[in-house]
Amino acid sequence: MTTPGQGFEPASGDGPAAPEAGRAAELRTAYEGLLQIRRLVNGPAGATVPAPWERRLMVRAVALVLEAAGIAPSACDPRDPAGPRTRNGYRVGPAASGAGRVEVTWLGPPGGGAAEEEQERLTACAAALEPLGWVCLLYRGPRRRRFLEVEPPPAP
Repeated sequence: MTTPGQGFEPASGDGPAAPEAGRAAELRTAYEGLLQIRRLVNGPAGATVPAPWERRLMVRAVALVLEAAGIAPSACDPRDPAGPRTRNGYRVGPAASGAGRVEVTWLGPPGGGAAEEEQERLTACAAALEPLGWVCLLYRGPRRRRFLEVEPPPAP
């Protein structure tokens, strides 16, 4: 939701589930704004590559694209944000491999089937991100869990 003075905050998958009331309209407005900013600042590349602000705020930009694509974010219990997850979905966070990248993982509550869904769902995440210029690589990490590493294309 919109926080006064801060604007729309896309769901990264780390907090509680976002309230539904009015979220779809705010999400649509934020996503259309992202595309408009791209067209204005990217010159001939237009909306096909991330804008400079997206490169600086990659977690936010990637989460916005995924949420706008209709992919569900993971969620945590609002009473215990550090506790177990309450819903299967994506989580966007800084990449362990370093700056200039983010990781998208597919997480859920224990026994919720997230591990079985992850390859298919992370492939869907890549399919939403790649047409907008993000470079996505699917890896297998610790405990053989898959994750998507996302980075902007090299600057021209």
